[in-house]
Amino acid sequence: MKKFLFDLFPLILFFVAFKFSDIFTATAVAIAAGIGQFIWLKATGKAIEATHWINLTVIIVFGGATLFFHNDVFIKWKPTVLYWLFACILLGGKWFFGRNLMQKLMGDKVSMAPAVWDKLNYSWASFFILSGALNLYVAFSGAFTEAQWVNFKVFGLMALLLLFVIAQSVWLGKHMKDENEPLTAVPTPRKEERS
Repeated sequence: MKKFLFDLFPLILFFVAFKFSDIFTATAVAIAAGIGQFIWLKATGKAIEATHWINLTVIIVFGGATLFFHNDVFIKWKPTVLYWLFACILLGGKWFFGRNLMQKLMGDKVSMAPAVWDKLNYSWASFFILSGALNLYVAFSGAFTEAQWVNFKVFGLMALLLLFVIAQSVWLGKHMKDENEPLTAVPTPRKEERS
């Protein structure tokens, strides 16, 4: 839970800063929070995951462009770019290198058939693609205000992620192998069959 809240720290500060100021102040706060988060991880010797590097790079590039050009289009693209980048990593790993990255991430905790791992990998990639597209719709369709987009970015995308994780957990529960059970069970003859 602590790690989850820690990873959300820049997003929470972005939301708070937006409520008290504007999108540009909120973007600057999010960049500062992302850098601060990274420095804290380095200073405390905590593991810096690939997702931390990706997230920090995307917020610096797109947040920096937002501030430099004083144009909120860049920060509104940021969630989509991040999600689509994750989708490309998952799909590219499978298609070009034959590696299932979801299995690499979770394989030491979960035992499943290769076909199930492939479905998991593709379902996460699909989720990221669809979430990125939905962000673009909310940000640029003209049907929503900037404040509504901020609420969607902070709460809507998070709610979608949580619902997806719950659905995935239920689905995974049906496909996990019990390592204490043999893969092929040999039926034991009944007493009347033995006689």
